[in-house]
Amino acid sequence: MKEAKALPSYLAQRYHGWKATTYAENAAWYRRLASDGQRPRAMVISCCDSRVHVTSIFGADQGEFFIHRNVANLVPPYKPDGLEHGTSAAIEYAVEVLKVTHLIVLGHSNCGGVQGCLNMCAGHAPELETKESFVGRWMDILRPKYELVKDIADQAEQLRQLEKHAVLMSLENMMTFPWLAEKVEAGTLTLHGMWTDIGEGGLECFSPALEKFEQV
Repeated sequence: MKEAKALPSYLAQRYHGWKATTYAENAAWYRRLASDGQRPRAMVISCCDSRVHVTSIFGADQGEFFIHRNVANLVPPYKPDGLEHGTSAAIEYAVEVLKVTHLIVLGHSNCGGVQGCLNMCAGHAPELETKESFVGRWMDILRPKYELVKDIADQAEQLRQLEKHAVLMSLENMMTFPWLAEKVEAGTLTLHGMWTDIGEGGLECFSPALEKFEQV
C-alpha cells in the first residue's frame, strides 16, 4: 500500500526500549498470556481521548481489562440489522465469549465528543448535522439527553453533566441487548458507570441508590 509510511522514529525507539526492559523482565508472563489466552474479569468502554489512560487509572496489567474505545464512550442501542457495529461486536465478544463479570463505562472531563453534541444540539455546529459527518451521526446517540442539560447556564457545568449523562445513556442502551440484560438480571454480570476528572485525577462512580455520581 503506497500510502503507508514507515513507523515514526520516536515510536520505534520507544518500542525497542520497551522490548529491552519491560518485556524482557516479564517475558514469561507475556508468553503465558499468548499461550493460555485472555481471561479478563472486566470490560471497560472508554473514550478515544488520548488523555484517558484506563490501565494507569486502575493500575492494571496486560490481560486484566478488555478495553473498547470510541468517541465519547457511547454504547448504541441493540440493533440487529445485519450492518457493521463495532461497539456492539466488542460487547458481544466480552459478554458471550470472554464471560466478563463486570462492564464499566468510563466518561471523562473536557470530552470533545460531548462538546460537539452540545454544539450540534444548540445549532452551533451545522457541519455535524450533515449525513456525511460520522461524528455527528454517532453523537445522535446522546442527543436525547440534551434536554436534561440545555437550561444549565454555566457552560462548564453543562458539559460536565452531559458527560455524565453519556455514561448513563450507555448503561441504559446496554440493557437493550437481551443476552446482556439476561445476565445482569441473573446476577452474573454487573454494570458500572464512572467519570474521571483528567485534570484533578478524580474518579466518580454512579450510585443507583442515590441516583448520582459519588467520589470513589
